[in-house]
Amino acid sequence: MHEGPQVCEMGGWESNYARTTHKWENTMWRAALIAGALAMTAGLSAAESTKQASGFTLASPDIAQGRQMAAAQIFNSFGCSGQNVSPALSWSHAPAGTQSFALLVHDPDAPTGSGWWHWLVYDIPASVTSLPAAAGDPKTKLLPAGALQGRTDFGTYAYGGPCPPPGKLHHYHFRLYALKVAKLADVPGDASAAFIAFNVHANSIGETQIIATYSR
Repeated sequence: MHEGPQVCEMGGWESNYARTTHKWENTMWRAALIAGALAMTAGLSAAESTKQASGFTLASPDIAQGRQMAAAQIFNSFGCSGQNVSPALSWSHAPAGTQSFALLVHDPDAPTGSGWWHWLVYDIPASVTSLPAAAGDPKTKLLPAGALQGRTDFGTYAYGGPCPPPGKLHHYHFRLYALKVAKLADVPGDASAAFIAFNVHANSIGETQIIATYSR
């Protein structure tokens, strides 16, 4: 008669111990999750602060954020009658450690499934802080020494302006990247725009952009 209650008491103690252990494990797990979330938030905030603090800025007298592009920058074929002149661009406050720059101009709204590449320039020396208007035309020879142009979706190694199908408004992302390398050594001369963009992103330490618009 005496041993029965002892077993029940032991069983109750084990049950209480299991419940206490389970609660402690849940508490520790929640604490770990909260600590991880706080650390991630702090890391993201620090990264964003660093990006903003750099002050890396792109400017242009020819295009503006959210504004319709002028006829001077519009393509001169495919039903468009612009002058196809690449805009003048200038930049300042590049991140420390910048070894070169790359400029990628892309329209994500083009009805191709992957957008449309309008202009690619890379291996721009770190000492350069601007591109003059019409630098995207190889005939002008206005690109900085050593800088190269990639093949656009027009099939040319030159600036190709907007000429979207009639209808919706298109957005043209003029993105300037600061790179940690002086040359994109792995990019062959006949590389696709996507391959160039991949290498640019892989070596980027900062970026700035102007998003201009156009529709017809």
